[in-house]
Amino acid sequence: MRDTLPALQAQDYKNWELIVIDSGSTDGSVDLIQEAKPAHFIQIKHEDYNPSRVMNHGMQLAQSEFGIFLNADATPQGSDWLRPLVAALREPKVAAVFGRQIPRPDCRAVYAHDYERCFGPNRESTRWDHFFSMVSSGLRKDIWSRRGFLEKMQYSEDDEYTRWCREQGYRVNYVPESVVMHSHNYTPQQAYKRSFGEAKALAAVWNDPPTAINFSKTVLLGWTNDARRDLIFARNENACTNGRMPRAFAGINAAPGSPGFARDGNSIAMAIPIMERARRCRTPISMV
Repeated sequence: MRDTLPALQAQDYKNWELIVIDSGSTDGSVDLIQEAKPAHFIQIKHEDYNPSRVMNHGMQLAQSEFGIFLNADATPQGSDWLRPLVAALREPKVAAVFGRQIPRPDCRAVYAHDYERCFGPNRESTRWDHFFSMVSSGLRKDIWSRRGFLEKMQYSEDDEYTRWCREQGYRVNYVPESVVMHSHNYTPQQAYKRSFGEAKALAAVWNDPPTAINFSKTVLLGWTNDARRDLIFARNENACTNGRMPRAFAGINAAPGSPGFARDGNSIAMAIPIMERARRCRTPISMV
C-alpha cells in the first residue's frame, strides 16, 4: 500500500476517483488511505470479509462505465499502467481485461515460474481452458450489472464470473502493456489452504462429467510435470543460489491454471475502486 498509492497518483491518466473498502487493517494502512483522501472509505469487520461482496460493493458505489481493480499490494510499474486497461474496455464486447504481473525480486523460484507461465512472453496460459486474474484488471459495468460476482464463493469468484462472461458471448482480453509487480512467498500451509479453497470453488461450478478427472493423469502426472518445469526454470534462472531452491520447493505449488491465481484474499480485503469523473470528454472508469 505504501508503494501502491503513490504509483496511482503518478498515472498519466488523471481523471479518476478513489474508493477504498478495508476489512480491519492494523498495519498502518488506514493512515495511508486517509492521507490519500478517497472519495469513499468503507470499513468492515475482518470476519465480514467476502471478496465477491467487497467487489460488488465497490462496483455499486462506482458512477462510471468501467471498473479497474488493483490489489493493495500490487505496484504499477510506470505511469502508463492505467491507460491500456481503460483503452481495452472501450470495446463493447469486451467484458473484462487483465494486465501483466511480474514477481518481486525476492519471489521464490516455484512461484516466480507461475508468473512466467501465466504472464510471460510465451505464456502457457494461452493454451489453458480459461485464465483470469483480478489482481490488476478491469470490468465493464454494464455487463457486470447483469449479474455481478457470486457472493456464495470465497475463492475463484473472478474465474467464475469471467467464465460466465465468455458464455454470454463476451470477450476476456489480456493487456500485457499494463504491468504491476506482485507476488507472494506462501508457506506450505498457506499454499495448501489456497489450493484447497480454489479446488473446492472450481468443483462448485464444475459442469463436466466426473470422468473428465483421472487421478493418475490429472493429479500425479500433472504434479510431476509441474515439478519438472519448475526445476528447469530454477536452473535456467540460477535460482539455486543462497538456499532459495530448498525453501521454494518446500511449498506446495498451486497450479497457476487454477482460478484466482496469485490473488491474495487478504490483500483484496482492501479493494481500491477508482472512479474516473466524466470530465474533459474522457471515458468514465472505475478502479477497484
